[in-house]
Amino acid sequence: MPPPSSGCWTGLTWTSTWTRWLFSGWASPLSSWSPAVPIWFSWLLSGSSTCPWSTWGRSGWESQLLETGFLGIFLCPLWTLSPLPRGTPTSRIVLWGYRWLIFRIMLGAGLIKIRGDQCWRNLTCMDFHYETQPLPNPMAYFLHHSPWWFHRFETLSNHFLELVVPFFVFLGRQMCILHGALQILFQMVLIISGNLSFLNWLTIVPSLACFDDATLGFLFPSGPGCLKDQVLRMQEEEARGARAPWTHGSVARHTVNLALGVLVAWLSIPVVLNLLSPQQVMNSSFNPLRIVNTYGAFGSITKERTEVILQGTASPNASAPDAKWEDYEFKCKPGDLKRRPCLISPYHHRLDWLMWFAAFQTYEHNEWIIHLAGKLLANDAQALSLLALNPFAGRAPPRWVRGEHYRYKFSRPGGTHAAEGKWWIRKRLGPYFPPLSFQDLKGYFRSREWPYPKPE
Repeated sequence: MPPPSSGCWTGLTWTSTWTRWLFSGWASPLSSWSPAVPIWFSWLLSGSSTCPWSTWGRSGWESQLLETGFLGIFLCPLWTLSPLPRGTPTSRIVLWGYRWLIFRIMLGAGLIKIRGDQCWRNLTCMDFHYETQPLPNPMAYFLHHSPWWFHRFETLSNHFLELVVPFFVFLGRQMCILHGALQILFQMVLIISGNLSFLNWLTIVPSLACFDDATLGFLFPSGPGCLKDQVLRMQEEEARGARAPWTHGSVARHTVNLALGVLVAWLSIPVVLNLLSPQQVMNSSFNPLRIVNTYGAFGSITKERTEVILQGTASPNASAPDAKWEDYEFKCKPGDLKRRPCLISPYHHRLDWLMWFAAFQTYEHNEWIIHLAGKLLANDAQALSLLALNPFAGRAPPRWVRGEHYRYKFSRPGGTHAAEGKWWIRKRLGPYFPPLSFQDLKGYFRSREWPYPKPE
């Protein structure tokens, strides 16, 4: 749609109608009176699983979900279900809140890289990333074997998109639109090449605020009485100076939006100082509600992939040479060498992700893995539901469970291992934790006040 005669593309009263529909479209069926209400409810539920009193682990995308959802509350009108309410135009403050969010996400990610691992500066990180990322997908297998010059191009492109392109937001309408298009394209490439949960899908959301009605008008049907026609008439009326009358509700809404802008600006001060600091931290927050946060990803890249393989045996003697150890298989993380890498985005297997972290630490840093071993010794149904394969299904629980440490590498396409149907090759590094029995874990569980599992 053409911008109004004032030329104020960010201040267009009905601008980014489609962005507002993004939130109201899924929320409206949940509420008979306002899409803002279920967004409030969803935000509170998300906060309950990420606040300090929660027992859930935190991830960077959970903070990002909270901030994105919080801004969404103010994007939608509170008292109407109309797709185009005349008295509650899209707030410029909310739109700029989303642009400020995508700016911080991308610049934070770029700065943490350039200040972090040396491989980002010598352009070699992509030589390792596809193989060592938390949960590779099938495309990562083939991208890993790309020529060296392609990996250098990828790294340079990443630096351009995260360190240069974010500033396009502040360089006028055309550059802001270009910023939004490039970031969405970048996120789609990341979705295709890895399993990063809903992070990349979520990052697309604030990028949509970079587009105005003139850019997104083709998404709406044309014709008399259609949404596009209504917007055009409202813009023409505004250009002539005709505005909707002020009401108590519109005054309250403008006041709330102004307060939101002041709040975001105030909470952004420590975030900006963090971005400027050589000791930058990522995926953190400086306020308890995590409304304005600091972001970043892959500041360091692991050069080798290691995996913890959990195994069980029914042998009464774990040290016996003839003890048969059988592998537990997780739903997504590498294990069976012949199993194709999973494709789960935008879903998230949290346990598989935590196993990736545990593999380059020790079990002393990850006591939860010993807790999991106790659950496996009991054939605990809830714990086993998180796995893809229980080798002791339909029979007695294992007498012993152990963790083995392996180095994993992608097989080479067309090579001997690939011809055998193997996606991975592996080499044993040693024990991760020793064989454990129920009796071994009694004192361990008691000292940590964990409930002792009962065999099922």
